[in-house]
Amino acid sequence: MYGEHMLRVGLVQMSMSADVETNLGKALRMSEEAVSAGAEVICLPELFTTPYFPREEDPEGRRERGGLLNTVPGHVTEELADLSRRTGTVLVGGSIYEGTEEGLYNTSVVLDSDGRYLGKYRKMHIPHDECFYEQHYFKAGDTGFQVFDTSVGRISVLICYDQWFPEAARSVALMGAELTFYPTAIGTVRSIEQKEGDWQQAWEGVMRGHAIANAMPVCAVNRVGREGDIDFFGGSFICDAFGRVLARADREERVVLADVDLDHGKRVREGWRFFDNRRPECYGRLVQRKI
Repeated sequence: MYGEHMLRVGLVQMSMSADVETNLGKALRMSEEAVSAGAEVICLPELFTTPYFPREEDPEGRRERGGLLNTVPGHVTEELADLSRRTGTVLVGGSIYEGTEEGLYNTSVVLDSDGRYLGKYRKMHIPHDECFYEQHYFKAGDTGFQVFDTSVGRISVLICYDQWFPEAARSVALMGAELTFYPTAIGTVRSIEQKEGDWQQAWEGVMRGHAIANAMPVCAVNRVGREGDIDFFGGSFICDAFGRVLARADREERVVLADVDLDHGKRVREGWRFFDNRRPECYGRLVQRKI
């Protein structure tokens, strides 16, 4: 049974080239395709204007980055705002490489359906592994977790590695998020065996778990294609507030669409009472740094 708050979500799963303007143009064209299919809110992938440059080590910060950096607001956000304004669509701007006087960040922006800039979220959890050397490129985010009041509902954005931290999803749910997006850049590395298990299954499974535990629909949008030794596996998906996958992509460029019932999450929370029966007084260990 459908609720009264149905929302058509569009995810842009794409590959990236070395040219920022080419990537931006493709993102805008594919977003227009999502709009033509009825999408009311659209999300782009992580670092959608650039190749995935953190696959290269750069401990001294010597690599040329000027051509990859953006400001917020700036050229990219202006183009996204124009698209939102023209199409009446809420747009989650994946993430971009944000340059500021204070440092460099992995940053997502949210534009409302009238093109208004609602704010930004800077990636909080920064990985540092073979081919994912992000701590050489990004400072840890300083915005805190964010929930944005849009014309289609209250949405939150968490970025890629944030996916593996249940505290992030629970935080935005407690802040009132009705829907969470995860712009992502993840794939398998040709030199690394998946000894612990299938990475893509774990990636999807942990986010579906966040959806269930928080009675909140989750949408993850990944990039595709080979970049260096990384094969970005796509698999972008949309799941409802009980973890049921409504749409899932393969490894090709495409727009992923699904109708999400935002009222379903409210019904799950009322029935399963995950929030009502919390015991915050017992959770002090969660905020202790030492394991």
